[in-house]
Amino acid sequence: MQIDFENYSIAPVHIKDAWRICDFVVSNSERLKPFFPQTLKANLTPTLAEIFVKTKVKQFGNREEYLFTIKENTNRTIIGLLYVKELFKAPNQAELAYCISYQYEGRGITSKLVSEILDWSFNHLGLETLQIIAHKTNLGSLRVAEKNGFTFQKTLSKSHQKFDGESVDMELYELYNKVP
Repeated sequence: MQIDFENYSIAPVHIKDAWRICDFVVSNSERLKPFFPQTLKANLTPTLAEIFVKTKVKQFGNREEYLFTIKENTNRTIIGLLYVKELFKAPNQAELAYCISYQYEGRGITSKLVSEILDWSFNHLGLETLQIIAHKTNLGSLRVAEKNGFTFQKTLSKSHQKFDGESVDMELYELYNKVP
């Protein structure tokens, strides 16, 4: 499965992506540190990235968690990541998490690709509810949620632990599959 949009694409993580993910994470480390601390820690070196990618490919195959890479098609650089995760927290529900390189923010790329993953998640995985959990200061993420029809549900108290160990409140947005 690959979804193309203008000069960008989204595809399941592949073993060959390890070095590119490491490059993406290292060049965006300050951007990822607050809200993707585990992804950051797991990809700080090429060796760590290889272990991370092998795990994510296996999880994808086992239908435990889905990691997609967002690539710029001209040179195949990874410019972002998109997760469909937390599949077993509640029946027929999952969480979307996404990040994009600072060089590509504000272009509508993440909103469009999230839109495409919504269809796949509802139709292919049979999910009924998708969640986006974002910090109130992450205005880009909140915009992506709202552009895709997610609605604010509530604030989750101290639900996320940042890179430095600080626990912070997060905002919960949900979208429900309209097809019965």
